[in-house]
Amino acid sequence: MIKLGIIGMGNMGCQYARMILDGKVSGMEIAAVTRIRPERLERLKELQEKQVPRYESAKELYQAVQEGVLTLDAVLIVTPQMCHEEQVIEAFGLGLHVLCDKPSGVFSSQARHMNEVAGESGLVFSMMFHQRMNPIYQKMKEIVESEKYGKIKRVNWVITDWYRPDGYYDSVDWRGTWSKDGGGILLNQCPHNLDLLQWICGMPVQVQAFCKEGKYHKIEVEDEVTAYLEFAGGATGTFYATTGEAPGMNRLEISLEDALLVCEKGSLRVCELGFQEAEYRRTATNYFASLQGTWKEVACPGEDTMHKGVLQDFADSILEKKTPFVEGTEGLKSLLLSNAMYLSSWQKRMVELPCSAEEHLKFEETFKQEFREKQSGR
Repeated sequence: MIKLGIIGMGNMGCQYARMILDGKVSGMEIAAVTRIRPERLERLKELQEKQVPRYESAKELYQAVQEGVLTLDAVLIVTPQMCHEEQVIEAFGLGLHVLCDKPSGVFSSQARHMNEVAGESGLVFSMMFHQRMNPIYQKMKEIVESEKYGKIKRVNWVITDWYRPDGYYDSVDWRGTWSKDGGGILLNQCPHNLDLLQWICGMPVQVQAFCKEGKYHKIEVEDEVTAYLEFAGGATGTFYATTGEAPGMNRLEISLEDALLVCEKGSLRVCELGFQEAEYRRTATNYFASLQGTWKEVACPGEDTMHKGVLQDFADSILEKKTPFVEGTEGLKSLLLSNAMYLSSWQKRMVELPCSAEEHLKFEETFKQEFREKQSGR
């Protein structure tokens, strides 16, 4: 039985605790938590009944492990992203497996450092990218990678179902700030979408983004982003997300050489041309033909296990000594994408995604400098 410590007992930390206490994650038990509000503790009475130790902070919990007062196998880190790098690295130093909530951090350099330490430790490192557990996205990835319909020509993702009222940002003082939150919709809601985008389609090579700060809410950070993407194979894409538009929608289109994939409203459809479009384009004599194709529903068998699925996979990866389905090292990619979008918007230019170690260092330093200027209000 894996003894788990949960660091960060806010809304999501308590939800994860509830899943484990309800027996929805086999092979895992809660052995310690950090400070929790009385009203939340009331909903998790089993923690008191089982006399699960509660520590004031991650530092105190780690100190108890180091001193041998507390025995843990792993930690689940659900603290603000500003804290992730330090807490993840310290956990590995204590020989603990780590499941970290998204995003990896604020700077891509933080994720890169975490990955380096994780690789040296030989311990299990996973990220809470629970949307990868959705059979629809898994099927889209399978279709794209199979090249059954050819390569990607275009990607378009419109995400307006992250709607948030003003009260969401007013409920706690850190939300909507550069200094405490580190960003807006790109860093808080869209890490899932950015992760899926690169997981299914691959990483773009360059982006041009336009981030609108406080467009719909009285906040410092962006609540709307529009980005143009270019991929190595010549494909292009657009990415639009906001917390200020209703009614909400979530529509992902992937145009392949000989078909169109559309994911919307919990279903996946494909429009098959039934022939090679490139060959038709070269030889067609009917200059005004409208190519309709045939629409089909795509079967996506399996259950969307969401957060529970990632927790279970994390436990199984430790017990079975295997690589997790959602590897922690993947957290770097979505963070690189959001960092590049911010940098592009701030500098009003197209930004290339770094590839070599030298490019990574230059990119990271440039982003940090620009970010500090945003924090200072310049």
